[in-house]
Amino acid sequence: MSDLEFSTLLYDERDGVAHVTLNRPERHNAFDLTMAEEIHSLWKTLRHRDSVRCVVVTGSGDKAFCTGIDRDVEVPQPSSPFMVDDPGLALGPKTADLWKPVIAAVNGMACGGAFYLLGECEFVLAAEHATFFDPHVTYGMVLAYEAIHLAQRMPHGELARLALLGTAERMTARRAYEIGFVSEVTADNTALAIGADWAARTIAASEPSAVQGTVRALWAAREMAKGQALGLAPHLVRLGNISPERQAELFRSRPKGGGWRAR
Repeated sequence: MSDLEFSTLLYDERDGVAHVTLNRPERHNAFDLTMAEEIHSLWKTLRHRDSVRCVVVTGSGDKAFCTGIDRDVEVPQPSSPFMVDDPGLALGPKTADLWKPVIAAVNGMACGGAFYLLGECEFVLAAEHATFFDPHVTYGMVLAYEAIHLAQRMPHGELARLALLGTAERMTARRAYEIGFVSEVTADNTALAIGADWAARTIAASEPSAVQGTVRALWAAREMAKGQALGLAPHLVRLGNISPERQAELFRSRPKGGGWRAR
């Protein structure tokens, strides 16, 4: 039970573990501006909530963890090429300065902006049917921020393949496990929830200061190179993205009901 309520998230807190569910199943849990704001607000709240020692985040239903930003969302942009407003930046717990461990339980498709969130979790578990892909280049957009997150979690060649093949190929949970992006693959979503809850409860049983200090140390080892790359990302996006109108046209013309292969 919990006193926290949201319109796009489900939240439950038990035995030191916060269970967060992205709850827009009718849109494959794609995030809109409200969800981005609510997730960022939640991370900020959990910084002060001593009853929470670990977090599990998953998606609603069995089809998708998160499919990035909702394509129907309009994000007004400044006219300057040096400033980019990106709501996906609000999704990550580390961006909100939350150093309590966050475990991702991927229960279906994860693509695009989902990697903002997965890229800032401690580790990722996935159900056997989960898949990972990125549609940016298919729709004429630069994969920048997400690629920077993923570059620290998977081999360069695997990331390049995922990024450049776009919607033509999906990385299976088994392949993601083989390359180290996923730490455990479960038979189904029931086993996924059990496995994630066990890991979270185990972590939550340890001394919080030791856990959070360890999380901070692990991330400190990565931050310099990541910070330099993130500084370049908005310029790459501005220079490389095609017009929003052309992006929408490509999205509308995508193959329905398949057209991709799994690996």
